[in-house]
Amino acid sequence: MKNSFSLKTAGLALMAGLAMASCNEAPKGDKATITDEKSAAAASGQKFVVDTEASLVEFTGNGVGKNHPGSFKLTSGSVAVANNQITGGEFIIDIKSMDMEEEGDMIDNKLRPHLLSGDFFDAEKFGTAKFEITKVEPYQNAGNDTSIVQGANFNVSGNFTLKGVTKNISFPARIELDDNTMEAEANFDIDRRQWQMNYGNDKTLGDKFISETVNIELDLIAKRPADASASVQ
Repeated sequence: MKNSFSLKTAGLALMAGLAMASCNEAPKGDKATITDEKSAAAASGQKFVVDTEASLVEFTGNGVGKNHPGSFKLTSGSVAVANNQITGGEFIIDIKSMDMEEEGDMIDNKLRPHLLSGDFFDAEKFGTAKFEITKVEPYQNAGNDTSIVQGANFNVSGNFTLKGVTKNISFPARIELDDNTMEAEANFDIDRRQWQMNYGNDKTLGDKFISETVNIELDLIAKRPADASASVQ
């Protein structure tokens, strides 16, 4: 009986350890391609309006042995659709809506205010971020570079403006579209230094090092307005 209890205890400890390691392991997303700003797509066709309550932009920053997941809400957004294809669109992200998944005084009184400060998002000066579609094309699966997003069927490119800096990013996405609704899902990694977020990215800081890689998960829902005549010219 004693040996059985010891084995059971050891098994529980191992499971707890694995769970802790999993929680602290940085999430993996598709590697987004980041280039210079490009011309926005000439949006045309039916306008679909983003459901800001149902849509979410999630992020995870990570350091040594720790992750800090959070999310932003969208202020507004729309997608243009013609011939069952997305022709353009724009989304505005409310930086000040940042909500951290973790709870506690350290998160509420230290981490979140620090992330919103000039060291990171500088939310007082740059209260919103913007993503403007430049191209949507079929996702080409090369076999060895399968997207982490199950059922990815399009590659989306767009100008992402954050802290006054605009870069074009491209990533795979799963987009489902019918006459009344568009649903989109993506999971990708970006290098925050491209948008002048360099704080803590120095490996000499030891366990205070903060990775330059930030994981982004997008869950977007847009709906055709009741006034079906609404369109993009």
